[in-house]
Parts: sequence; structure tokens; C-alpha cells
Amino acid sequence: MDKLNSLGRWLGRRAENILALLLGSMFAAFIVQIVFRYFLNLPLGWTVEYVTIAWLWGIFFGYTFVVKADDAIRLDIVYQLVPPTARRVMDVLAGLACAGIFAWSIPKAWDFVTFMAIERTSFLRIRFDIVFSIYIPFAIAVVIRSLMSVWRAIQGRPSHQDPLEAPVSDEHA
Repeated sequence: MDKLNSLGRWLGRRAENILALLLGSMFAAFIVQIVFRYFLNLPLGWTVEYVTIAWLWGIFFGYTFVVKADDAIRLDIVYQLVPPTARRVMDVLAGLACAGIFAWSIPKAWDFVTFMAIERTSFLRIRFDIVFSIYIPFAIAVVIRSLMSVWRAIQGRPSHQDPLEAPVSDEHA
């Protein structure tokens, strides 16, 4: 089990490295575009295309392989105002809705991604199935995370916990 945990940590660090490379290369392409467009008056199309693809991959890859559940930004104004039992119900309903919607989208997304193998991007000539393929693991990750949130709510554990706040239970509410 130690080797498996070690492998998981190593893979997590490599995913962070890939995301950092995506962000760094996106920034570099952005700077190249500024120099060529505004200083040399020679706009480059490939930089805009690359930044768009890198941004898409950065968001989906990052959520799928790097961002932990506790790191996600949540707008929970109403959530924090209701008692713990209502929060659990909200967690179950929201988790099931998200898991259901994303699970429902996967077959259609797969059809779209595989269909897009016939088209390529304008400048970099990357096949669109490669560009859009990151959506499939992203959707699977959303389904898994949503179902894990439902499971935690059913068990009475919070779906996310403020690290500065002590755990809340129904007994003390």
C-alpha cells in the first residue's frame, strides 16, 4: 500500500508539473503575441490558437488531475446559513444532479470528440479530437467527485470543510 501511495503522490506531482508547463507556455505565447503584434506589427495566429487550447486543457486537466476537493472555490452563502441536516440534503441533491448531468453527457461528448477527428485547427493543424479529448476525463472526474460528495453526505461527513472551522455535527446544531 505504501508503494501505491508513493506512486499516487509521484503522479500528482507530475500532473502539477504538466499544468505548470501549460500555464508557463501559455504565458510565453501570450508575450510572443504582444511583441509581434504591437512592436513588430506582425500578428501571429498560432499564438492565439495555442493560448486558447492551453487554457482549455489547463482548466480541464487541472480540475481532473491536480485540484483537490478542498481547494475548489465554492459560493456557499446560503449553504452556510442552513443547519447541517439541510446541508447534507443539499449535498446529496447537488451531487446527484451534477453526477447525473455529466454522466448523461459523456456518450454524446465521446461521439463529438471522435467525430472531430476529421477537422484540424487553423494554424497549428492539431486534430480537434485531440483538442477536445480532455473533456472526457474531466466529465468522469466530475461524476466521481460528485458521487463521493453524495457518499460523504450520506455518511454525515461534510462535503467540504473550512480548515479554520471545527467539524460540525447534527448533534451540536
